[in-house]
Amino acid sequence: MSLMRVDEEATGLDLMLLYATSDNLAGRPVYAQTAGCLLIPEAAEALALAARLAAIQGCRLRIFDAYRPSRVQHYFWGVVPDRRYVADPRVGSTHSRGIAVDLTLIGEDGEVLDMGTGFDAFDERSHMACTTISPEAQRNRYLLTGIMVQSGFAAQPYEWWHFNLPEPEQYPLIHDDPLGNAMLPDWLAAMTFETD
Repeated sequence: MSLMRVDEEATGLDLMLLYATSDNLAGRPVYAQTAGCLLIPEAAEALALAARLAAIQGCRLRIFDAYRPSRVQHYFWGVVPDRRYVADPRVGSTHSRGIAVDLTLIGEDGEVLDMGTGFDAFDERSHMACTTISPEAQRNRYLLTGIMVQSGFAAQPYEWWHFNLPEPEQYPLIHDDPLGNAMLPDWLAAMTFETD
């Protein structure tokens, strides 16, 4: 299965790959600055539909992450070895299958809608069923979830921002894709992990 780059302009997506910056759980860039939103075609089509549905609601989708190379997944597991928030790389991540996206909604004014927490807030407030966040944040989470589920994605109970195609085990892990390999910064590409 091959990855494809999702066209931001054609879909109206707002791409802000936080893993290409130091503002992430690793505290350093784990993607090259040239990284893009990569997905398998089926997931890319579903995301394009989600972008159209968000536009009907007067919103845009801001993408934080999509395909994640297995090397990055191994690195993240070393930082946060908690299966609620980071998939064990020996089992495989939905991101490493090219079928998952981490995202939020931004309003017509370009501001991020209140979701109760930021991206990668690994605590109970990030759980979809959390009731200790504001009613506005709960409504915004339901809006995002409705858009994504209607587009063919499934929600993840511990991360309001994470959506993937259903039945992820039917999709293979993507280990060696030219587009995916180009995402890695030199320091991470040089690292070896148990499965290398």
